[in-house]
Amino acid sequence: MIRGDRHGSYQEVALEKGFAYHGTDLPDLDKVASMGEVAELLRERNPDAKEAQIRAWSTQIFSFVRRIKEGDLVAMPLRNVNKIAIGRVTGPYRHFSHMGEVHHTIPVQWLQPGISRTLFQQDLLFSLGSARTVCQIERNNAEARFQEILKGNKDPGYELIDTKDKTNKGKEDEVPTDIQQLAQDQIMKYIDQHFKGHDLAQLVEALLQAEGFITKLSPPGPDGGVDILAGRGALGMEGPKICVQVKSSFSPADVNILRALQGTMHNFKADQGLLVSWGGFTKPVENEARLSFFSVRLWDASDLIEALLKYYDRLPEDLQAELPLKRIWALVIEE
Repeated sequence: MIRGDRHGSYQEVALEKGFAYHGTDLPDLDKVASMGEVAELLRERNPDAKEAQIRAWSTQIFSFVRRIKEGDLVAMPLRNVNKIAIGRVTGPYRHFSHMGEVHHTIPVQWLQPGISRTLFQQDLLFSLGSARTVCQIERNNAEARFQEILKGNKDPGYELIDTKDKTNKGKEDEVPTDIQQLAQDQIMKYIDQHFKGHDLAQLVEALLQAEGFITKLSPPGPDGGVDILAGRGALGMEGPKICVQVKSSFSPADVNILRALQGTMHNFKADQGLLVSWGGFTKPVENEARLSFFSVRLWDASDLIEALLKYYDRLPEDLQAELPLKRIWALVIEE
């Protein structure tokens, strides 16, 4: 697992040009032969850093430069979207000086540039939630399960993979975890299990009502291209008038679904449209939606959860009982 940079500023470039990257500001590490050499470079640049911090940094950087080999699978959790990119390493470490702040890279053929996190079981999400920038994921037959996901299947889980190695231990067991991402993954998994089909549309409707809209939800079954109609004002007849389509499938929505929503918006004389797809969207949908920025919005699972956390206190008590959440404070563990 390689995270890239904290804010995901270069992840689109990495996917387009075919590389994974580490955001350290150290010089070219091509000639570095030991972890001790990396540690010495870090001490020179960070004289006030504690020795434990130097060891942690040098372990991750040396792993990136020397331990990742051609043929290895790489997972890159994508920032700001509910996806994980999976690829295969095609060559050794390379240093560049012409790509802005990206200098330390490994060439990768991205086999799947954006797989929804909903396809992964919780134990793999826990491993992918390591707070470290670089982490080897080994436990619970992770590689075999990633191979199944690459075939377009859901994660079959630890017990359903038939391999000789049934080890339950991996190096990622001992690293700190991104608690915020872990909590979001748990909420996502719960919604995926308890809010299928029409129930997910009901949840979206409740969020729109919490935001102040008057809504009309289509009954279960064929919806005529719209799941929810929403508007402002006492009767819901004031703008913006919104058509909402909700897809609870784990597979990403394609352009036909987006275009169908746009046609429905025209039929209902709606000002705006909201397409909610639990499984995310194909790249053509994201590209086409940019052309409709002022009329259509896309929500994947992470967008829905963001709205849920924002408006949870305004949801009806029966819905809160069905989806029990509690706000907590947690210590932020920095690398």
